Amino acid sequence: MIHRAQALADRIEQGADALAAFARTLSPAEWTTPVPKDGRPIGVIVHHVANMYPLEIQLAQTLAAGNPIAGVTWDAVHQLNAQHAREHAAVEKAEALDLLQRNSRDAAAAVRTMSDEALDRAAPVSLNADAPLTAQFLIEDHALRHSWHHLAKIATARHQPALAPVIFTGKHAT
Repeated sequence: MIHRAQALADRIEQGADALAAFARTLSPAEWTTPVPKDGRPIGVIVHHVANMYPLEIQLAQTLAAGNPIAGVTWDAVHQLNAQHAREHAAVEKAEALDLLQRNSRDAAAAVRTMSDEALDRAAPVSLNADAPLTAQFLIEDHALRHSWHHLAKIATARHQPALAPVIFTGKHAT
């Protein structure tokens, strides 16, 4: 077993599970509530997080193979997010939660296959001013952090804490 990759994968699942648990408590009205300073409805953001796992992992695998990430800009990210919001404006909760479950598990499975050597490989990342970043950093900053980041924003929109503090035990939340 690759312990570092396992721990990263477990944390991806923990974040997705926390987001899903919170989303399940939302009423239909809350599901369509726009998130302050973002504007997208909560449901669209849950679907967005789920939808981004494959791309986030593909980019991490690019770095893990020692290849640079070129042509990815914040303008492109904003355009992708805006297009996603338009296309999924009426996303149903069950659809978003199903995609979140499937894609987070697929992402975690892909991370579990990475060796320490692959996680440590660095190459320029255009999104970060061509800084030479490691695959592990990209995983932590995107696939792993993404659900936690949006969960905090969603909880703010609902005016309550996201969840009780999470203790990382190496196992994903149930």
